[in-house]
Amino acid sequence: MIMSRIEAPRDQDTGTLVDHLLAGLPAEAVVTDPDVTVAYANDMASFCPSGTPAVVVLPRTVEQVQHVMRVATELRVPVVPQGARTGLSGAANASEGCIVLSLVKMDRILEISPVDRIAVVEPGVINATLSRAVNEHGLYYPPDPSSWEMCTIGGNIGTASGGLCCVKYGVTAEYVLGLDVVLADGRLMSTGRRTAKGVAGYDLTRLFVGSEGSLGIVVKAILALKPQPPQQLVLAAEFGSAAAACDAVCRIMAGGHVPSLLELMDRTTVKAVNDLAHMGLPETTEALLLAAFDTLDPAADLAAVGALCEAAGATQVVPAEDAAESELLLQARRLSLTALEAVKGTTMIDDVCVPRSRLGEMLEGVERIGEKYRLTIGVCAHAGDGNTHPTVCFDAQDVDESRRARESFDEIMALGLELGGTITGEHGVGVLKKEWLARELGPVGVEMQRAVKASFDPLGILNPGKLF
Repeated sequence: MIMSRIEAPRDQDTGTLVDHLLAGLPAEAVVTDPDVTVAYANDMASFCPSGTPAVVVLPRTVEQVQHVMRVATELRVPVVPQGARTGLSGAANASEGCIVLSLVKMDRILEISPVDRIAVVEPGVINATLSRAVNEHGLYYPPDPSSWEMCTIGGNIGTASGGLCCVKYGVTAEYVLGLDVVLADGRLMSTGRRTAKGVAGYDLTRLFVGSEGSLGIVVKAILALKPQPPQQLVLAAEFGSAAAACDAVCRIMAGGHVPSLLELMDRTTVKAVNDLAHMGLPETTEALLLAAFDTLDPAADLAAVGALCEAAGATQVVPAEDAAESELLLQARRLSLTALEAVKGTTMIDDVCVPRSRLGEMLEGVERIGEKYRLTIGVCAHAGDGNTHPTVCFDAQDVDESRRARESFDEIMALGLELGGTITGEHGVGVLKKEWLARELGPVGVEMQRAVKASFDPLGILNPGKLF
């Protein structure tokens, strides 16, 4: 329900806030019905506390976002920016009594330039919508999170998200050339450029990418595009052990190959996908490796990689013959997280990235942790990046199992740091990994991060309680 100034039931403080917001916003942009606002309290992460929003605002213009931030500064009210809430770290979770600033209605593609190879978009544009739009111009926007049919560009920027193609094309940060950002006090700042090159001043654009809405509100982005590559072909290789599959990954990367995708699914994940979608994947496998090339002669590249997989001990190597077969294999990988959630009903999805050379140790360690805590933990991974997604499956109604799930999750992050990795490769920190960010950065690193935060948000009203 959209509540008008008169209809909204509220206490004095909330009433003052709503009145101030409505002074510069249309009534339909301000939501106070608690039955509606509760839906904006969480993203998709488990074990992340959230508060009750005082109000949800859905602006359509930059000026409306500026008005919200001026009101928030005047009344000292926290603001939590949100996109589609597909995040997995609690970064979009509401703070108690906050303004939830949902940017999903700012969803226009403002420009696509084949000459400059850029797109200019608002933050609420869906990733897949942008990808399809630029494809019509013979262009390509590479970042493709698994939730690309739902997630927004603003959310991708906030969490510095990745996807299946990162091994060749990199993560979101590589494609953000410039931003328009509304600061905590309502001022509008532009960063970066729309040119192919530019090194003027500090790189504030990169600073905002991955900042999880803690430094400002992104209201426009200039994104780099690439020429659309040829249709990729995919190869599936079956291995008798995860260690052999990881050895194949190392051989492929050391051999100088540049796959457009290099993904791994362990036996638990393969079984879960088969149980969910009946895709006929080989359940006898201990690890399934998917490799793809979008080169002019992908069949030749797949043949070379297939030989490396066989040298590493692959029991079967099957290259796809056409785009349809390739897409079927990729669909299996995209279903991995949904399938693992169906195992027990709830999952905690880790996001630990390790050096490629330590990938085998990471998977072996996760298996030991699963046995120690008597839990099903499936692993799917962007193997070419060393970015693993150990997924802890548990029954949220079982108190003891939930406790073991949380402890195993923490132990997986500790393992990643021990192997020279990082606690997050693409999902962000949010609430879920605050403690672990401090461990990774160290006290001096945390001090400097807080100093940056204070310079942009001296009142601490932007997404408080996240990151550190």
